[in-house]
Amino acid sequence: MNSPVTTITALLQRYSALLFDAFGVLLDDQGALPGAVALIDRLNAEGRPYCILTNSASRLPGESVQLYAACGLAIPEERILSSGMLLAPYFQAQQLTGATTLVLGPAGSQAFARAAGMELVPPTAGCDAEVVVVADEKGYPLLEQFDHTLSLMLRRLDAGRPLHLVVCNPDLIYPRGPDAFGLTAGGMASLFETILAERYGAEAPRFIRLGKPYAPLFEVALERVGSRDAVMVGDQLATDIRGAHGVGIDSALVASGLARHAPTLAATLRPTWQLPSLLP
Repeated sequence: MNSPVTTITALLQRYSALLFDAFGVLLDDQGALPGAVALIDRLNAEGRPYCILTNSASRLPGESVQLYAACGLAIPEERILSSGMLLAPYFQAQQLTGATTLVLGPAGSQAFARAAGMELVPPTAGCDAEVVVVADEKGYPLLEQFDHTLSLMLRRLDAGRPLHLVVCNPDLIYPRGPDAFGLTAGGMASLFETILAERYGAEAPRFIRLGKPYAPLFEVALERVGSRDAVMVGDQLATDIRGAHGVGIDSALVASGLARHAPTLAATLRPTWQLPSLLP
């Protein structure tokens, strides 16, 4: 049985708060998606609690405000929650604060790690670090730095030295536009893991994954909106829908972004609602 179809207007009437994915729901590389600008304007005008949950770790919240504003989306900084913001509490909980850390990502990603108290090491030939963070795939020479990072991992593991691996964005791909896709940090982390597993077998380390579908990002968002009477609006079954259900809230799969190319919904990943678009 398919999930019932609803509208964004009905969701606003039914729930106290709304959580949104960003890319594929509100915007893509081409700009704001249909209905997104009017919806955000309405939420702001009515003072409705909402939060943007993004697995992106490439931009500080202030930078995201500018990106969204360029698309006509007037989203205040306090409404934005990204996976990069989880680095500080994670490192603190793992007693890794101050550890030498290599970050694959642009300046914003570096800033998240620096704010978490890490000693940053540039991804250059012969570099060494206790922690590797795969934060984002844009804004740097990816192949060159990927190779330097892989070499670091193999040197440390061959020598029996500890290595801690973290990926902020577990997504494998993201929607760039209609029928256009891009690789994400999660895809890069999976490639690293495949290489390490071939070399070290069951002893190979794996990445700790922050962001959706894991609970911490959702729990912080629910604290921000001040209610668990919330619905998660997303375009990915494996991250948005699975994550929402994991923390016990409802979900709506919007037929944009990656959802347009999703396979038949598995029973265990069926959203609470199907949402054709963000239009009323």
